[in-house]
Order: sequence, then C-alpha cells, then structure tokens
Amino acid sequence: MRVTVKLFASFRTGRFEIETGDYPPGTTVADVADALKLPLSELGIMMINSRHVKLERVLAEGDTLALFPLLGGG
Repeated sequence: MRVTVKLFASFRTGRFEIETGDYPPGTTVADVADALKLPLSELGIMMINSRHVKLERVLAEGDTLALFPLLGGG
C-alpha cells in the first residue's frame, strides 16, 4: 500500500522531508518509525491524515503519516 511519510524537525536530519513509499498491509506507525530508525522514545506527536494517533495504529492505503520528535524548552 502507498503511504506518504512527513518528517519534522530533527527527524529530517540525514533522512527526508516528505516521501511516499510502499508498505505491507498491517503496517503500524511503530513499524514505520522502526524502518526509519527513529527511536520510539523520541517520538512526540504522531498524526495520520491530520489526526493524532498512537504507535499501534495501522496505516491504510493513501494515508499521510506525520512524525514529530519530542519538543523541549521552557
């Protein structure tokens, strides 16, 4: 299935900003993060089609997944 992945902030370093790729049916947000070697402990906001989701959410054909790292500051 075709899924578009958007990376933000430090997740783009050495990777990409937006990329569309093929993933097998049943792929979760965590599976995509693992494939991109993104530490799960550093994942902050995860959205599919502009809606907040959790790591275990299964992607569907045509979805757009946006991954943001944890934000720090104060």
